[in-house]
Amino acid sequence: MIPGIHHSVAIAAALLRGKSVHRPPLKIFQARREEDESAVEKDFQTLLTRGGGRTRYGYVLRDLPPPTESLDFDRHDPVVLQQRADLAGFGGLCALGDLCVTVPRIHRAADAQLISSEEKPGTVRLVTGRDIQRDGTIASPADEVCWVEAEPEYLLKPGDLVIREVYGHGDPHSLIVAVVTEQDLPAVASNTIVVLRPRADVDQQQIRFAVMFLRTPLARTLVGRSGHHVTVSRLAALPVPQPDEALTQAFDDLNAARLQLEEWQKEADSLLESVFTYETAAQARSKIIEQGRALRLRVDAAALLDDLGHTVRTRFPYPVAYRWRETEARMSARDLEAAYSAVLDTAEILLCYTAQVALALGREAGISFGAVTAIREKLAGGRSGPGFGDWAAVLHEAASSRQLRSLPAEHPLHDIRGLLASQEAADARQRLNDRRNDQAHLRRIDPIDLPAALQGAFAELTILVERARFLADYSLLHITDVRWDTLQKTAQVHYRELMGDHPVVPTRSMVLPRNDLESGSLYLRDSDHRLHLLRPFLVGQDCPVCRAWSTFHVDRVPKTGVLIKSLEHGHVVREVSQGTTAVLASVGLL
Repeated sequence: MIPGIHHSVAIAAALLRGKSVHRPPLKIFQARREEDESAVEKDFQTLLTRGGGRTRYGYVLRDLPPPTESLDFDRHDPVVLQQRADLAGFGGLCALGDLCVTVPRIHRAADAQLISSEEKPGTVRLVTGRDIQRDGTIASPADEVCWVEAEPEYLLKPGDLVIREVYGHGDPHSLIVAVVTEQDLPAVASNTIVVLRPRADVDQQQIRFAVMFLRTPLARTLVGRSGHHVTVSRLAALPVPQPDEALTQAFDDLNAARLQLEEWQKEADSLLESVFTYETAAQARSKIIEQGRALRLRVDAAALLDDLGHTVRTRFPYPVAYRWRETEARMSARDLEAAYSAVLDTAEILLCYTAQVALALGREAGISFGAVTAIREKLAGGRSGPGFGDWAAVLHEAASSRQLRSLPAEHPLHDIRGLLASQEAADARQRLNDRRNDQAHLRRIDPIDLPAALQGAFAELTILVERARFLADYSLLHITDVRWDTLQKTAQVHYRELMGDHPVVPTRSMVLPRNDLESGSLYLRDSDHRLHLLRPFLVGQDCPVCRAWSTFHVDRVPKTGVLIKSLEHGHVVREVSQGTTAVLASVGLL
């Protein structure tokens, strides 16, 4: 382009145009040398005609940035800006400079008089950019390491973040970050490293989350890729996501799980290494088998969590878990017709339970569902109660409801919205609904086709249950007793956690600072341990028909009274509680 200039030099061409009354939008374009020239030229011509939006290699910037702002391509790219805005979904955003302060560095040229090639009394190691490894560690001192006499303010401390400052042109990787440990000290940083020290009032979980983000390509993009250096000012202004309370708790739980697994690994290693330390082989054999039993049982129990059936039977709410257990039992007995019916029953109860929870949570949040109109008409008709299609309608409405989008990110309705949000789940639900209708209208499956039909129906049910794994995080509680302490302003609450396929569970207790809990009612406990009343959408009591504890929902409301239906057994009984009709009307079911 310019004779005599080395081919490795990147050229930026500025096209200038005289001022006019109407200023055209700024258009930024970037293409690599290895790209197809004809495609690049065509894309450039397209960009010149655009008044907004983005092409493959460029985009239109309608608002001109201030003169002091960099025109780095990624800094104003709409795609990058959208990714940056999306970071707030983790809980919040803050500048990295709000979490950390910078630590002074030793400049290898300006402070050359302080640097030595040999370790002497009073000197410490000088850490350079090359010492920061991509695996997040600081390399051990090598033969060519430098030593320096440094003032105390230059010394690194455990927990400091050291970030490599210099990167190759077009380096596709993320920022290279390490956290200083005791083993890396004493040391100081050279000018090829940026050192950030967490502020005293910042939680370590925030720092860990920030470090994870710094190691992503997006962080490198937001800092800037146009130059070879990462500047301190860009790093300080870098927006980093901060976890909300629910995400922080999840990270704490994961970290605790990691530490527990590491402890078990150490225990196993110690046991294996001790095999030849006993006096006799018989003694060693006995000890290894006996002491290893607990470890083996832990591994077996952990492995079961990857089994969907085990998760549903042990961690799903009782109505769904009970139905799933019956399905597995019927299928294992090769009772094809009964197993096929059990699959369809389980699918309906899964949707019924989730829809009832959605209605209860929606009422609490002041959000109404249009699908309740059809349910209300069926209840009032008194002939046939709501069914498969009605529960699906509630969940489909939840998936697309604009009102629900405005709820806080941690609200349990967001998980419920995702049950039928995917096309795969919606298709599986529709096929199960069609199978249910065929069965109800006596369009029976030929015995020859029954094995394939059972296999297909169970696969469809599995898709829905996989999408409903969030139910394991939302406990179904039956409050058995509440004792309010007026002086302490707390309630001693006794409850049964109805999770798993059996209603006989121990009674537990907890202390809560609220006096509006109802003894005898069902509640949903979310991941933040908040309780949500499920009455009158779901009620729990002993079934008059089978004498087993059951979960009921309103099935019909004829003139003679309110009929409720068991989710576990399908028994329909009369509700004897006073004022039930008025309560149903107050929540929109009548």
